[in-house]
This record gives sequence, C-alpha cells and structure tokens, in this order.
Amino acid sequence: MTPQHQAFLADLSRHLPAERLLTDPLRTLAYGTDASFYRLIPQIVVLARSEAEVATLLSLAHQHRVPLTLRAAGTSLSGQAVSDSVLVLVNEGWTGQEVLDDGLRIRLQPGVIGQHANDTLRPYGRKIGPDPASIATARIGGMAANNSSGMCCGTAQNTYHTLSDLRVMLADGTVLDTSDAANVAAFRTSHASLLDGLQALAERLRANPPLLAKVRHKYRLKNTTGYGLNALVDFDDPLDMLVHLMIGSEGTLGFIAGITYDTVPDHPHKASALVLFDSLDTCCRAVSALKEQRHATAVELVDRRSILAVQDKPGMPAFMYGELPTDAAALLIEVQSASPGELQAGTSRVDALVQSIRTGEYIAGVRALKFLAQDVTMKAGPAEVSGLDEVGARVTGIWPNTPVFMHGAWTTPEVSGDTVKVGATFSGFGAAPASVDFAFTFNGEGLVSRIGQVTTPQAPAQQWE
Repeated sequence: MTPQHQAFLADLSRHLPAERLLTDPLRTLAYGTDASFYRLIPQIVVLARSEAEVATLLSLAHQHRVPLTLRAAGTSLSGQAVSDSVLVLVNEGWTGQEVLDDGLRIRLQPGVIGQHANDTLRPYGRKIGPDPASIATARIGGMAANNSSGMCCGTAQNTYHTLSDLRVMLADGTVLDTSDAANVAAFRTSHASLLDGLQALAERLRANPPLLAKVRHKYRLKNTTGYGLNALVDFDDPLDMLVHLMIGSEGTLGFIAGITYDTVPDHPHKASALVLFDSLDTCCRAVSALKEQRHATAVELVDRRSILAVQDKPGMPAFMYGELPTDAAALLIEVQSASPGELQAGTSRVDALVQSIRTGEYIAGVRALKFLAQDVTMKAGPAEVSGLDEVGARVTGIWPNTPVFMHGAWTTPEVSGDTVKVGATFSGFGAAPASVDFAFTFNGEGLVSRIGQVTTPQAPAQQWE
C-alpha cells in the first residue's frame, strides 16, 4: 500500500468501523474485477452505508490526493467499476424505493436492483425504462451512471430520457436534490460559477453549427461514449444540463445518491419469435424494415458466430439443426401490446413483413416506392397535411404497380433513375377534393430527399421537404 493510501486509511479509520474497510489480499483480489475481463486490484475496499460516509470519503480522498471509484453491482462489461486505488461499494444499505403518482414515477436509491424496481411497479402496470440484459443483478446506481439501455428501451426510454429528479453529491460534498425547491435555490447561489460555466459551454456549442450538427447526429442513436454533450443542446437551464451530464458520466462527475424515474408502460401481452435468414444482408434489411414498421418492440440480431455457439443444442427450434448457409443470420423479435387483440394484429404484421422480405417482394417494393407515408391525413379548411415529417420514413407494404392510399388512390409510380414520383387525389374530412404529389430520391443507403406538394381549391399549392 502506498504511503498516500496508508495515510488515507488511517484518517478514514476514525470515521468508519474496521470491518467495512477491506485491505487483506484475498478480498481485494476478489473485488479486483467486475463483469468485464479487466482486473485492477484495489488497495482499499470501502463498504459505504450513508451519504455522510461518502462525503467523508470524498473529502479525505481530496485531502490525500487518492482516486476512488464507486461500484453498485459491477455488472458492466466495460470495466467502469474496477480500481487499483480505493473502491467504494454502495449496494447494501442503499435499497430504498418509493412509488410516486400511482406508479407514474418511482424514487430509487443506487443499490436497488433493476428487476426489484420493476417488481415493485408491476401491480401498477409500469416499469422503469432501462432494460439491460443484466437487469436481474444490475443496480440503479450503475444503470444511471452508465446510462444503460437494453433491447426494448432504445434511446427514448433510457435513463437520460426518463429522468424525473436526481439527488447527486458533487466532489466538494455538496448535495443537489432537484426534487427539493429550497435545495435547488441554494445550489443556484452556492454554485453559480459552475452553472455559468455550463451556460457558456452551451452557447459556444450552439454558436458552432458544424459541431452542433455533429453532437445531434452522434446522439440520435445509442451513444454512451464520453460525457452526454447532448445535455448542452437539449436543455436551456444549466441546472438541467448538469443533472443530465451526470447520466452516463460513470461516476466521474458526482455520486448519484438517488434517482426518480418517469416510468413507462409494462404491456402485459408479449410474444417472441426467432427468425432465420439465409444471408446477413437480408437479415439487416429486415431490421430496418421492422424499425420503420414500428410493430416490433425489440429486435436483436444473431450473427453466424452466435448461431454456431448454440446450434444443435437441445431445445433449439428444428430449423437450427443441421447445415445452415455460411452467411446465415437470425433475428430475435419481440412484440408487446396492451391487449390480446393488439398483440395478434402486431404479430401478424410482423409475420407478413418477414415473409415479404424472405420472398424478395418487400425489397422490390422499397425500390419502387421508397418508404412512402403510411398515413397522410387531410384536415378541413385550408389544406394541412399531418405527418409529412414522416413521409418517406415508414414502410407500408406497398408493392410495385399496386399503389394504395389510406384516404384515396395513388397513381402508378413513375421511376426515373433514383427518383420515384407518385400522386393521389382524395377527399379529406369536409375539404374539397385535393391532389397530392410526392417525389422521392434515394441511393443505396436509403432515402436522401423527399418533396411533397398538396393543392386544394381553398388554398394555393403548398410544398414541403
């Protein structure tokens, strides 16, 4: 043990009992790894039981210049919860739960196991948004600090987007609790310079259009690499920026002592399917199609190597036995619904889409009518078209030469190079007959532009891109 750590331990021994300060080689070795393949053997392992103890740890660590790392469960595969200095465990004694607003929110301490929170919410038909594969053992502190997601939650329901309130301790020991108005007011005064600095960073970012566009682009998908700089873009109040920067910061900006989630529906009716494709290319096209169709709740791609790991094992579907194509891949698909009828309708649509992809019919349809709008609705009075931002973004199962439109009839598409032109005439809820024309341009990667124009007797032509 280094002299710095010896001095740190001597001071810490005056505040915590010896049985919660682990330094023997056997136990430090045991705590030297998490669920990743990394190993860093800590010099001291501390079992913290309260915010006051964590504040003491932070103060002494600063005084002795000793790094420390916080760990809740240690289920991450990337090594965030290992340390060769001081490892602080915040699991036992940090398991408080409080259901709020009849299950619409839940307040949790960092040591709560994710599945236990969902068990608490089950009677309300709700669950927390994050659903990592390790949710049966992962704890809330790590799930928030890593902005964990999962197969179903994507980005829309991760911690960042379902955060209601946060209780966090900064390196100086100050506790910010966004659920406490008096605490927030005091923090705005005591840490005004910090908030001003964040505001300045946000303004610099927004004044740089290329960088701003890059940040927006990076965080449109799952992205937990580095700090969540999208917080500087998504929020105007620097306090909100600070709180959301904590999510995904891996404990480097503060200790998350408590978090309140906005919960999400836990649909009671679920169905899953394992679908095998002859080629990875077709399998990937199916993923894109299922995403656009929006009937599948979760889609997981299983490549050929993963198939080999389980192929011919007892209990596998019949089609997983014997010789498979060398480029085979599979999808694990789940559909969730609020009622049996909705579930049946959803699974039927998924089945139909998968079948059309296997036969090649879907691919031909996409080439001819690249992602036409599923629902463009005329409103009464001057023409307004809702959902035009989604034009070209949904697959409707429209195949070549058989155009269908929800409120009228599409003309047969005209294909010219990379552009598809198609139109329709229809009546819409009290409005006089209107004509709609769309032009779609696409390349090998997908749709690159779309123009829609609507004309009615009540209004001149209006165009959207």
